[in-house]
Amino acid sequence: MNIRKKAVSSLALLALALAGAGMAHAAQPSVRIGYQLPLTGNTAQYGQDFKAAAEIALKEFNASGRIPVPVEIVFEDSRSDAKEAVSIARKFADDPSIVGVLGDFTSTVSMASAQVYKRAGLSQLSQTASHPDYTKISKWQFRNITNQDQEGPFNADWIASQGFKKVAVIGEQTDWGQSAVQAFEKKAKENGIEVVFSEYFNRGIPDFRSLITKVDRVHPDAIYGAIFYEDAAQFLKQLHQLGVKAPVFSSSAAYNEQLIKLAGKDADGLRLTSTFLPTVDAENVRHFVTAWKAVRNGEEPGQFPAQAYDATNIMLAAVARTYPDATRDKVRQALAETKDFPGVTGSTTFDADREPHKSLVKVEVVNGKFEPSAH
Repeated sequence: MNIRKKAVSSLALLALALAGAGMAHAAQPSVRIGYQLPLTGNTAQYGQDFKAAAEIALKEFNASGRIPVPVEIVFEDSRSDAKEAVSIARKFADDPSIVGVLGDFTSTVSMASAQVYKRAGLSQLSQTASHPDYTKISKWQFRNITNQDQEGPFNADWIASQGFKKVAVIGEQTDWGQSAVQAFEKKAKENGIEVVFSEYFNRGIPDFRSLITKVDRVHPDAIYGAIFYEDAAQFLKQLHQLGVKAPVFSSSAAYNEQLIKLAGKDADGLRLTSTFLPTVDAENVRHFVTAWKAVRNGEEPGQFPAQAYDATNIMLAAVARTYPDATRDKVRQALAETKDFPGVTGSTTFDADREPHKSLVKVEVVNGKFEPSAH
């Protein structure tokens, strides 16, 4: 082959290489995020809400064109089972295309999988794990919900401000329930409130009447519950059936429209804390409520879907800030640098311990609706 033919051949090969590079760029794979959450089992209703909220956020992000390739969320069903969650965590950790993970739902399951993400160097942002020890596991754990060391004292201060001196406390028998009760009781006692009764129950029990009878015997001024909405509805109905008049305060775990549907008028008067109210007059809240109602047949969102929506958007924002070099390390750094993120659950800034600086609001059920509490 002469020099001229060699030159033509080289130019042809170069053109093919450039064309191939262009095609490779055009076919660049999506950025992938993992989401472990309960889609089946006893807590599937929460996971289904998280998934719906995340899909709203993802659709909006991909439509925005903030980065030139789509982001994909890989959903895996943990069934709120620690062993299953660990298996999912290993699957995500072994997949180099996964640059960050959302979930899980409960503190127990989130903390079990956190051990895997710690070893793998993969960020885990939970929308609802509120056990104080969750973010202490490693620098890779984040949450965008207040923890029980924040919420418990807030409720204890609220009860003290109402002049109540004696309180009965109930909580579900889980890591989360124990941390919620302990944080509340510590602050209550500091406030001079006497804890006259304290007992745990197994989640999902159908009959609270024996527990309520014990509570009624000590004549508390108020009752505080570390309780989710399904159990809260049953507890409130049976509390009224037995004629107990003490006002009930609860952690934010009870905040869900289904509580009112299940408990009916017996939900009226329940007071609880939240990071979200769908009636807040803010553009982003109105937008989310409208989007949620469109996929949920007009039902208003509670705090947990709102938390999932914000968590997804926080993770997506971290991906956007690091693109096109969205490595696990850089996504983690971007999450850690999150400041004044304007979410529907309020502004979120992560401190050095990856805890969110957020505000809680006082909520009360009034005439079958969650409203800002007047108390």
